[in-house]
Amino acid sequence: MAILIDDPIWPFRNRRWCHLVSDSSLDELHEFAAALGIPGRGFHGDHYDVPEEHRDAAVAAGAQPVSSRELLNRLRDGGLRLSPAERRLAQAGLGSLGPT
Repeated sequence: MAILIDDPIWPFRNRRWCHLVSDSSLDELHEFAAALGIPGRGFHGDHYDVPEEHRDAAVAAGAQPVSSRELLNRLRDGGLRLSPAERRLAQAGLGSLGPT
């Protein structure tokens, strides 16, 4: 089991964002995000959006830096990747913190 974080290359509202995922367990992902103080509104069905300025704290807490391609592949290989339609349904009722 691993928590992964990609590079902050995703622009949204004058900030850059990265994605935080688990390659095997959403429970593990939620626990990790909560320990970092990442609000639930940052969860988008299979990942959390994390602003660039919080990436170093996530890495210091144990998130493994990977490329966006590797993050997506490992999320898909772990069976946790949702389709865009599934992510929209999962987010229903949640506010958007950053890009999806």
